Amino acid sequence: MAKILSMSPFMVKAIQLLMSLSLLIVLHELGHFIPAKIFKTRVEKFFLFFDVKYALFKKKIGETVYGIGWLPLGGYVKISGMIDESMDTEQMQQPAQPWEFRSKPAWQRLIIMLGGVTVNLILGFLIYMMILFVWGKDTLSNEALPAGISPSAVAAEIGFEKGDRVLAVDGQALDNVLDINRYLFLRSVAEVTVQRRDGQIETLAIPQDIGTQIFESGQMIPIRPLVPAIIDSVVPQTPAALAGIQKGDQVVRIDDQQILDWEDFTTMVGSAPSQYMTLEVLRAQKVISLQATTTVEGTLGVYPKVPDIEFTNVSLSLGSSIQQGFAYGYWTLYDYVAQFKYIFTKKGAAQVGGFGAIGNLFPPAWDWRGFWSSTALISIMLAFMNVLPIPALDGGHVMFLLYEMISGRKPHDRFLEYAQIFGFILLMSLVLYANGNDLYRAIFG
Repeated sequence: MAKILSMSPFMVKAIQLLMSLSLLIVLHELGHFIPAKIFKTRVEKFFLFFDVKYALFKKKIGETVYGIGWLPLGGYVKISGMIDESMDTEQMQQPAQPWEFRSKPAWQRLIIMLGGVTVNLILGFLIYMMILFVWGKDTLSNEALPAGISPSAVAAEIGFEKGDRVLAVDGQALDNVLDINRYLFLRSVAEVTVQRRDGQIETLAIPQDIGTQIFESGQMIPIRPLVPAIIDSVVPQTPAALAGIQKGDQVVRIDDQQILDWEDFTTMVGSAPSQYMTLEVLRAQKVISLQATTTVEGTLGVYPKVPDIEFTNVSLSLGSSIQQGFAYGYWTLYDYVAQFKYIFTKKGAAQVGGFGAIGNLFPPAWDWRGFWSSTALISIMLAFMNVLPIPALDGGHVMFLLYEMISGRKPHDRFLEYAQIFGFILLMSLVLYANGNDLYRAIFG
C-alpha cells in the first residue's frame, strides 16, 4: 500500500480501475455461471479479460477452463450450445445435447442471460449500503454556505438570485443543498423553495425543459456556492496595494454598484480598464472608502479568498444504511438513465468517454471510500449498459428470448449469427470512438 501511495495520480487511478473492473467482471460472469450450473448447462470457459490467441493463465477444473486473458476489454463465460462472442458455429451445426444452452426452456435461458446484469445491479446497491454504514453520510446544510448560492445565467432566468438559500425541492429538504444541480438537470422538478437575502420565502416554478436548457447552455453546474468578494492576497506595487486594500477586506460596492460576490467584482473591474473608481470595503466591521485606478487589462492585483465548504458527517445505523443505500442506488440508476438521452445529440456524443473517463471517476490518491463509491457507480452503469437491446450484449440475447417466449418461434441460428457479428462490430466501434474522445481531450484539452 505504501508503494501505491507514492505513485503518480495516473497510476493510482489506473490500478483502481483495473481492480474495480476485475472485480465487477468476475462477479458479472458469475451471475451467468451460477444459474447455468443450477440448470445443468455446461460452461466451457470462464475468463477474466479476453484470451485472443493466447491466455496469461488458464486451468481446467472439471468441464470448465478458468483463465485470465491479456485484452482487458471485459470477460466472458462460454456456454455450450449458445451463439455468443466466440462465434462457435460448428457446435451449433451438431445435434442439440441436453446439457446445452439451446436445449433448455426459454425461461431458464432468460434467467441465465439476466444473471450478470442482476449481480451488477445488486452489487452496486450493496456497496452503497456498506459505504453509508462504514463511513456515514456527508451532509451540507445552508449554514455551511453562509453567503448563499450563486446561480448561472440559466438558473437566474428561472428566478434564482445571488444569496438565495435552497430550502426545499418539491417540498422536501435536501441533505446536500448543492444536490439541487442534479435535481434540476436530471429529475422532474416542479418547484424549488428558496429564502432570499432579505429573509423572504419564495417558491420558484421550474420549467419542464430545464435539464435541456442546462445541457445546451453548457452551464452544467447552474448553482454554485456564492464566493464573497473577500481579498485573500494583494500583489505588491499594484493599484490595489497603492490604494491601501488589505487582506481580509470585503468589497461591498464599486462606485454606485453593489458587489455581492467575486463575480460581480471581477465583472465590474474588468469592464473598466484604466479607469478611476471608488471602492467601499468592509474592514473590521467598518466600511472604508478607497480610490484606485485599474490597469489597462482591467485588473487591480488581488486574489479572492475561497471559503472552505465543510460537510457534516452523520453516522447511520445498519437499518438506515440499508434504507438510504437502496434509495441512493435507485437514484444513481435513475440519474444515469436520465442523462443517457443526451448521448444522442451532437454535443453529447462528443462527451462520451472510454477507459480514461471511467478512470477519472476514481480519486487521484488512494482512498477506500472513493474506490468503493466509484466501483458502485460503475457496477450500476454496467448493469444498465448490458441490458440494452444490442446484439452481443446480454440485452440483445434477452431481446431475442423475449421474442421467442411471446411469439413461440425461435429466431434462426443464421440470423442470430449475423446479429452477433453486427452487435460486435457496433460495440467495437463505440469502444474505439469513446476512447478516441479520451485521447482527443488528453491532447487538445
